[in-house]
Amino acid sequence: MKGIATKIAKGLVPGSLLTCADNSGAKTLMIINKIGKAGHRKRMAACGIGDIAMASVKSGNPNYLKKKVRIVIIRQKTPMRRSSGMRVRFEDNAAILITDVNLPVGTEVKGAMAREVVERYIKLAGIAQRVV
Repeated sequence: MKGIATKIAKGLVPGSLLTCADNSGAKTLMIINKIGKAGHRKRMAACGIGDIAMASVKSGNPNYLKKKVRIVIIRQKTPMRRSSGMRVRFEDNAAILITDVNLPVGTEVKGAMAREVVERYIKLAGIAQRVV
């Protein structure tokens, strides 16, 4: 996994609700825990753009309902600072479902995807509508 040159504010904690931005069948997701978490002792591991997390499907297709899935966060409301000095923020918090080998479950993404996600996971660039 490639590192990110951007300073990403980790604005999503376990319990945060996200919209599912792909066409896999899930609609609303809730973060359970961050995968490969690194943080302070007794502190909840926060997630940001490009992080992989475990989530529970709260609404959507009955095949996914109440199931644990792996997700990659592609948009967040908390502003992040890029190395050029520009700050980027999105209208909503969104994620897409991935498999165990970091391949997307859906075939297309609704809305924009952050450039930092595409730099880290090349396979996700193929299903992106827009990269910001």
